Order: sequence, then C-alpha cells, then structure tokens
Amino acid sequence: MRVGRRLWILLVAGCVLATAQDAVPSGPDPREIPLPRIKTPLGRLPGAKELPVRRELPDVMAMNDGTKVTTRAQWEKRREEMKRSLAYYAIGAMPPPPGNVKGKELKSEMVLDGTVRYRLVHLTFGPGEKLALDIGIFTPATGGPFPAIILQGGPSPGAAALPRLPQGPNQGRGQDVLMMVGPGPAAVPPVSDRAGATASTAPAGRSFPAPTAESIASQRADVFHRGYALVMFNPNDCAEDTTLRNEDGSWAFRNTRFYPAYPGYDWGILAGWAWGASRVADYLVTDPAIDKTKLIITGASRNGKSSMVAAAFDERLMGAPVVTGGGGIGAYRFAGPRHSETLDMMQKKYPNWFSPNLHEFWGQVEKLPFDEHWFLALAAPRPFLALEGITDTISLPDAVLHSFQAAQPAYALFGSKDRLGVNYANHGHAFTAEDWTAMMDFFDMSLRGRTIDRGFDRFPTEAELDEAAQKAGAGRGSAPAPKK
Repeated sequence: MRVGRRLWILLVAGCVLATAQDAVPSGPDPREIPLPRIKTPLGRLPGAKELPVRRELPDVMAMNDGTKVTTRAQWEKRREEMKRSLAYYAIGAMPPPPGNVKGKELKSEMVLDGTVRYRLVHLTFGPGEKLALDIGIFTPATGGPFPAIILQGGPSPGAAALPRLPQGPNQGRGQDVLMMVGPGPAAVPPVSDRAGATASTAPAGRSFPAPTAESIASQRADVFHRGYALVMFNPNDCAEDTTLRNEDGSWAFRNTRFYPAYPGYDWGILAGWAWGASRVADYLVTDPAIDKTKLIITGASRNGKSSMVAAAFDERLMGAPVVTGGGGIGAYRFAGPRHSETLDMMQKKYPNWFSPNLHEFWGQVEKLPFDEHWFLALAAPRPFLALEGITDTISLPDAVLHSFQAAQPAYALFGSKDRLGVNYANHGHAFTAEDWTAMMDFFDMSLRGRTIDRGFDRFPTEAELDEAAQKAGAGRGSAPAPKK
C-alpha cells in the first residue's frame, strides 16, 4: 500500500513538474556564458523586451515611421532602413568595402580539351592590403564576356591551404554551444581544409583528394557549354566555421581571417562569407572576360544562407541560394512544422553564424522587427532564385512561400515580379545537377532574354510533400518534383 502511494506521489509530482516546465517559454539557458559585446557603428536598436509582438510579417513597403512606399526614390530610403535592421539583428555589422582589391594571376591552364581556361588569382585588400583570398576562374576559351556563377564551396585548384581552427567542444551535437568556452576535452588540433569538406568534421585519418582544374571543369562542363563562367572560392578562407570560443567567451573565429582587421564590427560568419563574395565581385567587375552586369552568387545550405545575404547587400549580385534551411529563405515566423529548422534551433546550435543580437529572440520570434523576406525584397529588381528540395525537411515550403509573397511587393514596384523565382527539385538537402540546370534556365530567361519553357513559381502541395516523405522513408527515392 505504501509503495503504491509513493508511486502515485511520484507520478503526480512528475506531472506537475512537466506542466511547470511546459509553461515556461522556450529561450536561452540562463547558464549560458555570454558573448562580450562589440560596440559597432550601428549604435543600439531596441531589444526583444522593448519590441511588440507582431505575428504578421513586417511590411517591406512601410517605412519605419509608417509611410507607405510608392515610389522608387522612397524604396531606396526604405532599403537603407531594412539593411540597418538586418545588419543589427540578423547578421551583424559588416565593414564597408575596402576599395583596394587587387588581383595577381598565379596560374593559368587550358582544360577540357582546350575549350576552357582556368586561372588561379590571388586577391589582396583591406587595411594595409594585408587580407587575401584565392579564387579560381573558369571561362570558355572563346567568346565573352561571360555571365559568371560565383560558387561558394571548396578551395580553388592550386589555392593555398590555410590552417583551420578545430570545432567547438560541443559543435554539431545539437547542444547549446554557448554553454562552454575554451577547447574542451573533445577538441582536435588545427587542421587544413584541402577539399571543400569541413575539415574538422572529417573522420580521423581520412583524406580527400585535392580537386584539379580538369576535374572541376569536367564536372561542370554544362556551365561552359551554356556560355557561363564559373568562379569559386572557399568561404572558410574568409571566416572559419567553428563554434570554438576563447576563455573570455568571444568567438575564436574572430582571431583569424578577415576579422582582426575590423575589430569594431560584430559580423557573424555568414556576413563574413558574404563580404568575401563582394570582394570577389570587386575583382570580377575589372576582368574583361566577365560580364560585370551578370554576376550570380550561389552555394548550398550555410553557403546558401550567405549567398542570400550577399545578394541582399551587394547590388551587383544576383542570388541563387540552394537548400538554405533555418536562417535562409523561409520566414522564421512560419518555420517549425514538418521538422523544419527554426530560429530557436539556429540560436542553439549555430549562433556564430548570425548577429549576436539575434540570440535574445530565442523563444520570442514574433517580436522580430524583420523576417527573412526582407533579404529577398532587398534583391529587387535583380533576378533571385531559391533552389529547394522537395524532401529537404529542414526547409518548410510554407515558410518559403510566405517569404516570397511578402517580398513580391518590392518586385512589383519595378514591374519585375517574374524576377523572383523558386524551383523545387526531386531531392533532399543537396545541390544537384537538376539545380544547376534550373539556375541556368532561370538566368537565361531573366538576364539573357532567352525563352525558357518552364515556370519558377510552383510550390509543392501538402499531398506532394506527404507522398515524397513516404517514398523517401521507404527507400524508394522521392516523389516527382512539382509540375511546372
């Protein structure tokens, strides 16, 4: 009898505790070790405690004072308001363009049976011209100037392999990375990033073959056949993708690459990669083989997020981000269903990618004074294409749809609604040949005036998502991509 009574008490206590825990709003663990604040030129904007709950997506066509944007002149002012808010809350304050980018050709060779030229170019820039970035440029051997696809991926063939910091002690484990500082017991020695994989996540003892100009040209022969140039650089040469922290709580990535040259900026890793893409653009607009009016920035997953950022903040770039997931194309306010990534998940696992001011909105997403559709709207009227996978569960199509609908008024102002596109392909979290084809089709249509027999405005239905998930779970691949 006493045993039964004790069990009942324990069960009741457990239910009360669970109810109490459920009643507590989600948010950062109070035991987190905070990041030291960096004073930036942006000053201070209202925090989550000072902002109202706003369940609807913040209007891209309403000025901060409530004035409706109806002219292009007003839009330019609104763009500056939006860029300041996104820099402060979403990605961190970036330094201004250095204005002194120079390029030195280190290597040149003909590949793909002499039909493609490859050049390795070493860029220098920044204070005292002490910053550097190696980029690889592939162009068809004849003709030009060519529209260029700028790919954020692995290192360019022949590029110098820079040493890499190790991962944070609990990085990649689904844990709150702000709970620890220092290397921790699981840290590994610095490694070199030689093949485009995140080197610190590679299994011990495993090596990757370094890419060659010939192998890359063969893999992407379709790009050159269709009259595009391909430019590639390693984003980890701009900002190291690690949650490792110094003993004072600051991010270790701020000790390397571009960051020591600009101590008065709190830019996160995505902004560091986007800023690097703009330095690539600084050089490309001087290259006679490249059409400086047709520069397309792309990349997958986290590189897709930074491609979105780069296209929003640099008016020379057209965006083609791939499978961006949380913190990418889809609106934060609508993410979460179907196991998609949310703001809370991003701030738990990868706060190093974003502005440090975004962290306080963990559990308070409806207080955000912006949402991800602002990045899309800032690209207007330039062509912008989101490349998604129908079985990529981290990105919710409904959240992507809300972003597109809320960004469309900016494109409508310029009469260019067809320049904002989306393509759902038959895959999961990947960057596939189908995505490359869709990307070139879209930019052939929107940049080169060519007729393309397909649309870029079709979202999958709930039934299509269910069917795709069921087939993928059964090991039979995914359902057909949505009809165009």
